[in-house]
Amino acid sequence: MAIVTISRQMGTGAYAMAKELSKKLKYTLIDGPKIAELAKSYGLAEDILERVDEKPPAYITAEDRLQAANLSTMELILLDAARKGNVVMYGRGAQYLLEGMTNVLRVRIIAPFEERVENLAEREWIDPDLARDLIRRSDHQRGGFTHFYFDRDWQSPFEYDLVFNTSRLSKSAIVEAIVAAAKDPNLKEGEADLASHLDDLTLRKRVEVALLKSGKIGSLHFKIECMDGAISLTGHVHNDEEREEAVRIAEKVKGVIQVDDDLQVMNYQHHLE
Repeated sequence: MAIVTISRQMGTGAYAMAKELSKKLKYTLIDGPKIAELAKSYGLAEDILERVDEKPPAYITAEDRLQAANLSTMELILLDAARKGNVVMYGRGAQYLLEGMTNVLRVRIIAPFEERVENLAEREWIDPDLARDLIRRSDHQRGGFTHFYFDRDWQSPFEYDLVFNTSRLSKSAIVEAIVAAAKDPNLKEGEADLASHLDDLTLRKRVEVALLKSGKIGSLHFKIECMDGAISLTGHVHNDEEREEAVRIAEKVKGVIQVDDDLQVMNYQHHLE
């Protein structure tokens, strides 16, 4: 069956639906607690996860690049979970991370703003004004994360296969509709080829993490592509030393069989000051 990704607005009750959906499909729910559990084996501490989870990196200072590396490592957790299959992926831009995967059912759960405020205030026993502020902040942060990191509009219905308004449908009806859609045979077509594509996505992300963690590359203004273990680097670096270092780092990543270097040396740093 399909991998299911769930994008949600705060206050819609999406988390309860994600848990119920996972039970009905007998899938593993990849949510915050599950990511925190898996993160230990990837070298990510809980406080680091808190700083990068659904927050956009800036890529300017060394600290920014480390944050970006931590974010990319968290995405590796998601990709490795997707490779195992039978998962519901909750938030974290998974619908974009798994781009090109035709066995992914992309779900969006929404509700009117004031209804979400009321739901959150009742659920958490907090003042409606505080709930209103928390929801505004959440919408801004998650929307900004999606726009910055994936260059997408998370509110566009064209980014999803199913969009549910919880003010119009019961949660049980929504869950049953997603279960039925996840079993659609169209989502199983070509799964063997998709496994190879997912391997390429994962290897590309591993190279990205390795490059971001390097202290010898001033800024990463280049693109990484992967096909059947072959890595392609295109874009710009500041000097020949950075170019050689980028290639050397990519070649050392486990699973990389060759590196095609199409990087150009361009020292444009002074224009940004």
